[in-house]
Amino acid sequence: MSTVPTLNGQVIGHAHYATRALLERAVAPLGVEFNQLLALNVLANGPVERAQLTQRITSTLKVDEQEVQRVLDTLVDAGLAQADHHADAPRLRLTGTGHAVQARIADAVAGISARLYADIPTDEASAAARALTVVTQRANAELAATPT
Repeated sequence: MSTVPTLNGQVIGHAHYATRALLERAVAPLGVEFNQLLALNVLANGPVERAQLTQRITSTLKVDEQEVQRVLDTLVDAGLAQADHHADAPRLRLTGTGHAVQARIADAVAGISARLYADIPTDEASAAARALTVVTQRANAELAATPT
């Protein structure tokens, strides 16, 4: 007789870290760290103001601005992103190399997702996504309401 796990932070964390480990292993040959791939994915949709990109990554990864600036600087130094000097506010955009690396990351994510989610019924996956979205919203609301 198997027991159904309780949906809690530990179960969610185990899934996150196991999936992240697979992704980090897949992108390691590209020389990209986890925090960088998040920025690359955002930049794949087009140039973004550096301040907006910083806010998005700090709010998603729950890291400080100094870490995000380090990540963005490493992307520029590696030739994956570059500053757009023609904009009113400082913007970053992917270079050709950055687009190629991001495409390989997207392929890796698609492959991992296909393997991990393959046999999960659509209604169960949708219910899990809804529940996790609510948990994320509630946690973010508490973080915003609680002084650091």
